[in-house]
Amino acid sequence: MSGHSHWATIRRKKGAADAKRGQVFTRIAREIVMAARNGGGDPGSNFRLALAVEKARASNMPKESIERAIKRGAGEDKDASAFEEFTLEGYGPHGSAIMVDCVTDNRNRTVADMRHAFNKNGGTMAEAGAVGWQFERKSYFSFPASQLSYDKAFELAIEAGADDVQEDGDNVEIIGPVEVFKTLSDALHKAKVTPDEGGLRLIAKQDLELDVDGTLQVLRVVEAIEEMDDVQNVFHNLKISEEALAALEEE
Repeated sequence: MSGHSHWATIRRKKGAADAKRGQVFTRIAREIVMAARNGGGDPGSNFRLALAVEKARASNMPKESIERAIKRGAGEDKDASAFEEFTLEGYGPHGSAIMVDCVTDNRNRTVADMRHAFNKNGGTMAEAGAVGWQFERKSYFSFPASQLSYDKAFELAIEAGADDVQEDGDNVEIIGPVEVFKTLSDALHKAKVTPDEGGLRLIAKQDLELDVDGTLQVLRVVEAIEEMDDVQNVFHNLKISEEALAALEEE
């Protein structure tokens, strides 16, 4: 499966940057809101919500904030803003394809801000479907290999209907069709695995390979978009080489 090389490594790096910017609580809260809205307010029966709550606790998010976000999503907070989630599409430098998952209480503002961000950083917004066909939405899980070895994870994942299992440094990544998300999550839960990342991700059908400078140009656009308040996730079709990853870490 292409399109996710070093994805977890970069997300960990960007997660640290998010914390410094003070945005991590806002993003996790919105993830909790949408998870509760779509699957109910009980983490015991809503795995997406359980993952979001676990992420919130790992980030030392106050218990009161977690509970408030769950109530908001479950419709118990009548005065809460009505968030909606949607995906925007665009092109970055060198024809790179970029998909942006957003959660916002003002769609028009978010679209305008996103168009400005693309234009300012050498990209362009695209019409719905112009870029999206290059991606597939997949179930995605990443967890430390210390919790479950690659061999055992491979056996578990394939039995649950996954497409691919890979090692990424000290982590194991599992990717599968959207429809096996719950089967995979139940299997991991039964194996006492707590994923660092778990959810539905957009994964490119084919990688775009650029040199180090070109790769960094695209990643700077991705970083600029990630810094926006209404952005939850950014996905791209860039294959990131070891050399480019090393250069990224040096920035």
